[in-house]
Amino acid sequence: MAVIVKYVVERDGVEKMIFTSKKEADAYDKMLDIADQIAIFLKHSKTELSDAQAEGLGFFIANNKSCINNLFKGLPFDNNELIDEVNNDG
Repeated sequence: MAVIVKYVVERDGVEKMIFTSKKEADAYDKMLDIADQIAIFLKHSKTELSDAQAEGLGFFIANNKSCINNLFKGLPFDNNELIDEVNNDG
């Protein structure tokens, strides 16, 4: 019999993702925290966004934090760095 350690990232009682490494689970949990804050930020813009759109954009932006950081540094957009994972349902 094998013992398998799994790290589960859960939000509001919903299992989002399972990892075999605590480091990966913590990084994903932090990315979800950032996505939540970005969604709140986006909802305060004058552009009309539904909650689902704000959450999706927040997740996308948080998931592509390094691309966004590079853009704020004035570096050109590099689509090879883009993580095109938009489903945050788990």
